Amino acid sequence: MTRIAIVGVAGRMGRTLVNAIEQDAKATLAGGIVEPGSSLAGADIGELAGVGKCGVVAVDSLASIVDDFDVLIDFTAPQVTLGNLAFCAEHGKRIVIGTTGMSDDELAQLDSYRDKVAMVFAPNMSVGVNLTLKLLETAAKALGDEGYDIEIIESHHRHKVDAPSGTAIKMGEVIADSLGRNLKEHGVFERVGQCGPRTDKEIGFATVRAGDIVGEHTVMFATEGERIEITHKASSRMTFAKGAVRAARWVAGKEVGRYDMQDVLGLD
Repeated sequence: MTRIAIVGVAGRMGRTLVNAIEQDAKATLAGGIVEPGSSLAGADIGELAGVGKCGVVAVDSLASIVDDFDVLIDFTAPQVTLGNLAFCAEHGKRIVIGTTGMSDDELAQLDSYRDKVAMVFAPNMSVGVNLTLKLLETAAKALGDEGYDIEIIESHHRHKVDAPSGTAIKMGEVIADSLGRNLKEHGVFERVGQCGPRTDKEIGFATVRAGDIVGEHTVMFATEGERIEITHKASSRMTFAKGAVRAARWVAGKEVGRYDMQDVLGLD
């Protein structure tokens, strides 16, 4: 049985993770962390998540439950995540990271822990999204250098703070790597005014933020006479939560290293 703790347990994703753990016969909820000084510290986590009293209360310090969990799941903010990563490395804990919006410097800091802690880091924990990434790799190799324009369109709820989404960027990276391109050089993240005609090798991104959209991603390969679209739509955060719990169970038995969901699903 994998003992899992959740950072940000009172948030939308945190509550969904509690539900996912409660539904998983091979995992158990070992703790949940709220912001320091939060009035929710001491509240029953099950009641916070709407699954009924579970006997595990929220705390505002990770150190206070260090002996209670095996794997930490973190979907918070870059600097919070990096602090928790350092804590896990120091105390021999595993960690699953779904945090997006990291800068290049923050990603470099995260990567510096690959020899100190066992981590799964992925911008999207959905099984469907990770299968989609494999489809995109195949499609890019077949179409990307044959006159097909590549565009990535992503939509999320109005509260999402980073853009493009981590998933959209990951899709762009997979496509660019398959074609031997550098996404930083060929990615186009904004088109405004007289931006000129499209170049042959660019990978375009478009972002939508509206309402309560959980997450939708479409990659378009378009040429004269036809258009191929590969789309993934998430209708519930539960798909991400179940993937994260699956990743936590998987990484609990791994030695130090940086892994992703392709490793968890055996797709590499």
